[in-house]
Amino acid sequence: MIKEANKWICAIAYIIFFIPLLVDRDNNDYIFHTNQGLNLFLLSLAITTTGLLVPALGWFFILPVGTLYCFVLTILGIINSVNRTNKELPLIGKYRLIN
Repeated sequence: MIKEANKWICAIAYIIFFIPLLVDRDNNDYIFHTNQGLNLFLLSLAITTTGLLVPALGWFFILPVGTLYCFVLTILGIINSVNRTNKELPLIGKYRLIN
C-alpha cells in the first residue's frame, strides 16, 4: 500500500516515468509505478513509430486508436496510484523492465 505522501510521485511516473527513481530508488511502490510508466512509454513509442511508418492505415487507424489506448492506460495508472493500489495495467503491466 502506497503512503499518502508518495501517491502523487507515483502518479507522475505515468507521465514522466523516471522521476520517481530520482526521488527514491529503494521504494518498492516507486519501482512498481515507474515500471508501469516505462511500459506505457515504450508502447506509445512503438505505436507512434508504427503509425508514422505505415502509410494510410497507420495515419488513420493505428495512430488515433493507439493514442487513445495509451491515454486511457495513463488515466487508469494515475487513478491506481492516487487510490494507493499496485494494479498492473492491462496487456502491458505484466512485463518487468526495472528491478
